[in-house]
Amino acid sequence: MSLRLHDSATREVRDFEPLTEGRVGVYVCGLTVQGEPHVGHVRSAVAFDVLRRWLLASGYAVDFVRNVTDIDDKILAKAAAAGMHWYELAYAMTRVLDGVYDDLNVLPPTYVPLATGHVPEMVELIGELVEKGHAYPAPDGSGDVYFDVRSWPEYGGLTGQRTEDMEAAADADPRGKRDPRDFALWKGRQPGSGEPESASWASPWGRGRPGWHIECSAMAGKYLGPAFDIHGGGVDLRFPHHENEQAQSRAAGRPFASYWLHNAWITTAGEKMSKSLGNSLLVPEVLRRVRGIELRYYMVGAHYRSTVEFSFEALDEAAAGFRRIEGFLARAVDVVGEVPAPGVACAEFVNAMDDDLGTPAAVGAVFDVVREGNKLLAGGDSPALRGVVASVRAMLDVLGVDPYDPAWGAARGGDDARAGRLTEAVDVLVRGLLEQRGEARTAKDFGTADAIRDRIAAAGVEVTDTPSGPAWSLARPDKD
Repeated sequence: MSLRLHDSATREVRDFEPLTEGRVGVYVCGLTVQGEPHVGHVRSAVAFDVLRRWLLASGYAVDFVRNVTDIDDKILAKAAAAGMHWYELAYAMTRVLDGVYDDLNVLPPTYVPLATGHVPEMVELIGELVEKGHAYPAPDGSGDVYFDVRSWPEYGGLTGQRTEDMEAAADADPRGKRDPRDFALWKGRQPGSGEPESASWASPWGRGRPGWHIECSAMAGKYLGPAFDIHGGGVDLRFPHHENEQAQSRAAGRPFASYWLHNAWITTAGEKMSKSLGNSLLVPEVLRRVRGIELRYYMVGAHYRSTVEFSFEALDEAAAGFRRIEGFLARAVDVVGEVPAPGVACAEFVNAMDDDLGTPAAVGAVFDVVREGNKLLAGGDSPALRGVVASVRAMLDVLGVDPYDPAWGAARGGDDARAGRLTEAVDVLVRGLLEQRGEARTAKDFGTADAIRDRIAAAGVEVTDTPSGPAWSLARPDKD
């Protein structure tokens, strides 16, 4: 079975055929660095990191580009409110974001272009669109430049919409538009707006700054060429952002992306996780409860196109499941006396990943191999046991959760390796106590059950009853 991917443009799973044999170009829309990232923000980075790792494991060379939007209305507003220069805020939040990516073992992209570093390329692309009759300067002298949606009959093709059914774009004053659905390519700097001079650049239409959509078209073209293989991002970007990217790029004569991949949201209480809803969970806060490797395992356990309803109970269950894998590896390494290098993934794992990155089935394949490995442990060191460890490491590496990957600081004997083994030992002890508590409750010996509960709590362990049984986690430091 060859790799097949769900293409949002055709709304079907297609065989993946790169434009250049053996090489894949991938562009993923990065974040607007206006604040600290929450769990929902980083799902896209983790999902497309898994894609990249699987492409590499499948023998492709990968050119992977993920941009940073470091100029934006929200950045300007938040910086002003904080009494900072906009570029100070953008730089500080970019560094925070990079740290979060490191915490989750997201591989550094081949290129990380900043929007502010590519304004000349954007101005050039806008000029091409004006020359071809697909864009026009606003007649009111504002300096705005708009894409003429009506000039491009294929507009709406990515999301399967008709132009007449679309609502008006809301990114600029509509008085300068020929059609309310036209969208801004360039935003002229308005006198008295309060925006700093440093947030504008020279252009043939006057000083201003680029619209959001033109950024990615220009940066993808610079680093991947006019045609490339895969464009990715969150499902919320399909319209208008990706629709506009495709329209303006193809209107300028650039074929752009062959495949469009979109990851679904992480939600809380059924709603998209976002700061505006007040339900965001900042990644550093979550990492006070679980390790980065456990949070990543939780995220890759769901299919990238499936919506994840975030809860700490589900996160704790996933972390406990990962510790079982980690515990097997630790015991096996003790038996064989060294850490075998990553080997070959099992056929079930390969088939799952080739089927549109089917990570739930892939994780299931890992557990199947671990179960076989546990049976081999009693027999001591053997080629078969070493092969199982090598296979498990190979599969976990694709998912980005190999505990012996130096990126996790878990080289043999490292602090994280010892911490992982200690966590496994604690898991065995706590589960034993929980079994005793369950037996006491069944026997209606509530005094003993409560004493066991208090003993567990005194050790700094939180227990949560879930439909599949009790799950435990270390209590957060800020809890009494």
